[in-house]
Amino acid sequence: MTQELSRILYVEDDPDIQAIAMMVLETINGFTVEACNCGGDALEKAVAFKPDLVLLDVMMPGMDGPETLKGLRSFPELATTPVVFMTAKVQPQEVEGYLKLGAVGVIAKPFDPMTLAQELRDIWSKQ
Repeated sequence: MTQELSRILYVEDDPDIQAIAMMVLETINGFTVEACNCGGDALEKAVAFKPDLVLLDVMMPGMDGPETLKGLRSFPELATTPVVFMTAKVQPQEVEGYLKLGAVGVIAKPFDPMTLAQELRDIWSKQ
């Protein structure tokens, strides 16, 4: 992409993981991040926030990551917004499944806070 990555919609139900990622992405790397605790929250906030990229947990209670992705894609404004899944489920067939759902990348949990922003920039640059 020619535009620089700046706005990230981040969907994560674990408050500790969310806090670490928010600190790294916002405070250290200067991204504008809208945090959501669940898929429903993401569907409510996404269109108004206008994210450049969605960072989406796979395993969440209620609406999981794949269901949230499907919901986000139902909004014309978000139909082509890149989505990156973040998950501990990173067996090759699982990653392939996420990519088939429309994700542009997968980041393994536990993630390295020191490399998270660069991983997202690298995925972004390949769009």
